[in-house]
Amino acid sequence: MQIIDTYPDFPQEYTLENLRNYYKKYPTIFDAYFANHCQNTDERLIKAMKRYPSDQATIKKVHFRIQKELKYVINEYKTRYKLTFPIDVNLIVGAYGSNAYTHRQIIPDITFSLERLPSEQEPLRVIIAHEFGHASHNIFSDRYQIDWKRMQWEHPYIWLLQEGAATHFSRQVIPDLKSSVYFSYNNEGDDWLDFANQHKNEIIRSFKSDILEDPRTVFKEWFSINGGTRFGHTRLAYYIADAMFQEFVHRKGELGALLSWKENPSFFHEVEEWLAQF
Repeated sequence: MQIIDTYPDFPQEYTLENLRNYYKKYPTIFDAYFANHCQNTDERLIKAMKRYPSDQATIKKVHFRIQKELKYVINEYKTRYKLTFPIDVNLIVGAYGSNAYTHRQIIPDITFSLERLPSEQEPLRVIIAHEFGHASHNIFSDRYQIDWKRMQWEHPYIWLLQEGAATHFSRQVIPDLKSSVYFSYNNEGDDWLDFANQHKNEIIRSFKSDILEDPRTVFKEWFSINGGTRFGHTRLAYYIADAMFQEFVHRKGELGALLSWKENPSFFHEVEEWLAQF
């Protein structure tokens, strides 16, 4: 694993020109960031520049802490799952888009946006473990010779399995924290989880309805930090994903749950059967 730390090149004087020059130093990383995770407009960057001064101390603290926490999490994966990660891990300061993401690769590189990460140790470990959970899911699947060419990457059922697996891994690798941290990646997620627990059936039925009406809108409303208009809470699909994945683990064990997507279209039928319970 290689850590590509761009933070030393992040400008201390916030101008559009300086930010653009920073991005140009790491074109591959920032091309992917702006293509899939953040708008690349002057308006967006100007808004970000207004936020950097008040967040500067937190960004610096996250940067100071994250490499140590990366090593801790990776060692936990190695100890528990005998996994190593032949990937690049990018540390960037973005423009308040995604907080962290895996790249669109079979064994994916991972990028962490320092301005969107928690500075507290436990939530930071959890979000790191979550992203490495995505990579772990793909590594296990690749070992068992999944046919990646058949994967319907843009289908919401695939996203459910991915997020359920990553949440599961984070809970296994960084155990015994309060339940909400595994969804919120901060210490303020109790209300979100309480709402989800109290309205589980209604949430899942609404998710099913949205998939039937227009699957193209599902990602923003249910998986994105920019959604959540229906219930006033973002990323409720992560709650659904975790509930589904834990049911799969109960039925067929951890490895069986991870490899559920190997048998498609029977996997889609399995998801639909699970959703139909609600």
